Amino acid sequence: MSGNEPFESVPLAGDHPDQAISLSQALLAPRIVIEDVSPQLDGGAFAAKAVRGQRVAVSAKVYSDGHDRMAVMLYWRQAHSRRWHTIPMQSPGNDLWLAEFSPNELGLHLFSLQAWIDPFATYAYDLEKKYAAGQDIQLELEEGRLMLGKGVERSEGLLSEQLLELQQRLPSLSVHDQVAQLLNPDTARLMSEAEHRSYLTRSREFPLDVDREAAQFASWYELFPRSCTDSPERHGTFDDVHQRLPMIRDMGFDVLYFPPIHPIGMQHRKGRNNALQAQPGDPGSPYAIGSPEGGHEAIHPQLGSHADFRRLVAAAAEHGLEIALDFAIQCSQDHPWLKQHPGWFSWRPDGTIRYAENPPKKYQDIVNVDFYAPDAVPSLWLALRDVVVGWVEEGVKTFRVDNPHTKPLPFWQWLIANVRSQYPEVVFLAEAFTRPAMMARLGKVGYAQSYTYFTWRNTKQELREYFETLNQPPWSLCYRPNFFVNTPDINPYFLHTCGRAGFLIRAALASMGSGLWGMYSGFELCESEALPGKEEYLDSEKYEIRPRDYTAPGNIVAEIAQLNRIRRDNRALQTHLGVVFLNCWNDQIVYFAKRTPERDNFILVAISLDPFNAQEASFELPLWELGLDDNADTQGEDLMNGHRWTWHGKTQWMRIEPWHQPFGIWRISKHH
Repeated sequence: MSGNEPFESVPLAGDHPDQAISLSQALLAPRIVIEDVSPQLDGGAFAAKAVRGQRVAVSAKVYSDGHDRMAVMLYWRQAHSRRWHTIPMQSPGNDLWLAEFSPNELGLHLFSLQAWIDPFATYAYDLEKKYAAGQDIQLELEEGRLMLGKGVERSEGLLSEQLLELQQRLPSLSVHDQVAQLLNPDTARLMSEAEHRSYLTRSREFPLDVDREAAQFASWYELFPRSCTDSPERHGTFDDVHQRLPMIRDMGFDVLYFPPIHPIGMQHRKGRNNALQAQPGDPGSPYAIGSPEGGHEAIHPQLGSHADFRRLVAAAAEHGLEIALDFAIQCSQDHPWLKQHPGWFSWRPDGTIRYAENPPKKYQDIVNVDFYAPDAVPSLWLALRDVVVGWVEEGVKTFRVDNPHTKPLPFWQWLIANVRSQYPEVVFLAEAFTRPAMMARLGKVGYAQSYTYFTWRNTKQELREYFETLNQPPWSLCYRPNFFVNTPDINPYFLHTCGRAGFLIRAALASMGSGLWGMYSGFELCESEALPGKEEYLDSEKYEIRPRDYTAPGNIVAEIAQLNRIRRDNRALQTHLGVVFLNCWNDQIVYFAKRTPERDNFILVAISLDPFNAQEASFELPLWELGLDDNADTQGEDLMNGHRWTWHGKTQWMRIEPWHQPFGIWRISKHH
């Protein structure tokens, strides 16, 4: 069967309700069971995630009554293509069938399984056992010649000729040679091509969403373009950002993310430290989007023009950086949409507009659209889609989406699929700190990556449980975690008093724990001054222009650069998957391994969670994963400084001094 032929129409397993069935239904029901297909989400209702060029491992339980041998075939194709690719599946036993394929195109794909009873494979299996046992097999040899004859009848052309020649030649051979010919893999291949596929059963088609590598492996750096200035009295511009590109590149980042760059409203503009009353010269929050100069499609005039933005995108690309933009679906009360499309918003009984609230918090400077208002369907949805497409056409391929969990899930499912049907390289990041079910659902409806609970996981047990949860279905199939160590909104309590060592601890946990991690500018300077009792920055950059000296003493720029270099050089670290926690007898030290499936890249990570005191522990090397006994020698390499040594045996000892370096990252290999 070629890859272009359609599936045979047969009943699907599980189609009938759980009730008594008629004889006619039973006779038509599949004899073969295909179940527990992976990867799949909610029975195929949503697409599992994959990355272009990387292997997709497909598994299923496939079985039937009796002892007949079966054949199972994996089919896969791009959703918009009619051509199916085929790969035979193999069984290691216990009804498990496995195969792998590597999609080379972006966008939605489909895969399905076909299974059938293979009479000739069953015959060959029995023949081999009988012959090996010394039984009389004359009748079996005649049966084999008859089966070849049936193959001739079911085929044509060269295939028919090859089978006929084999059938006619068999009687002239010795018993031993007849057996050898019938058990020859080439004979099995010819008979498989001629097989009519008895009791053919197929699974449903399962969707698979294929992203580019940056959806799984990227290092993000967030900055406010307006703060790229030498004075808080001068608004930074896109042209000023050019000066920051080399340093951001040299730190090893590949995504440069901007908060909203649109005009900012004047009504109810917030002042410094979120004051309700702005003072003259206060720039306001960039999340209060919209002014007479324009809305989501416009650029804040003090930042520059669209031409300036395009030049910045091009310059960033020359430095290996991709510009990511914030997509925040909220409006200031000066947004042009309020006059152009008042029906897109909610209004109070007194005629005033309903501004955003999260009681008891109030956000008087912004208002939210009403997705299901009579005047908003479908015009608002289409307008928001056009905003995204407009920025894609300006060179933006990655969007961080603000609070997506407060907008309708059907909207996201439609918008992301619609945009990616035109531009499959586009990546959407969900900024959603909310309930686990909602966070997972955002991944299912199309978000390529998501913010996480990592920021609030601090103890060894918390970190282990969280990492392991993200490595297991359904999370591993629908959710790619981006471990941001801080954001303009979140100044974690841990960083308030931990000093430089604490910043290194969180950077190591994030960069080694996931293929995706990010930091907001100032983290490399160990900025931590907070509003008393809150996880918020004092003098928050959201409300003021904040120049920085990025070479200030005590910075961790060099360490961040080396962490990112280690990530680039080691494939095991380019995903959150593949983590295994190992024995380390100290609750203040997190110790885990990241390794490739082939074990050709094996990284050990030990991180002290104590930023103040030295910690010591005995720990185990995972020699069993390298196929070594407990007394074997292994080669170790410290990836932060290049030092190499030989480990002897399984049990080792470590001491971590936070004033020196609060973590160790070692590459382990067999001793040569």
